[in-house]
Amino acid sequence: MKAILSVIGKDNNGIIGKVGTFIDEVGGNIEDISQTLMQGYFVMIMLVDLKKANLNFAELQQKLDTMGEELHLSMKIQREEIFNAMHRV
Repeated sequence: MKAILSVIGKDNNGIIGKVGTFIDEVGGNIEDISQTLMQGYFVMIMLVDLKKANLNFAELQQKLDTMGEELHLSMKIQREEIFNAMHRV
């Protein structure tokens, strides 16, 4: 299973490292990443492969919510097929 992870918030040091380490610790793999700064805001989108993840999707969402609160970031994850269906023209 693949998922799209978006991360948005005020720019701080170490965001990519913290999120990347988390993905690795749960058994995920980052397949693609795009990040930018927009007037002091950090914006990142990742394509993550979760087929070897050691958490189910609901547990992963909960841990990302908690991590986002701790880091003062909005972190949202969607299954790739749902993301694609929502953004199909």
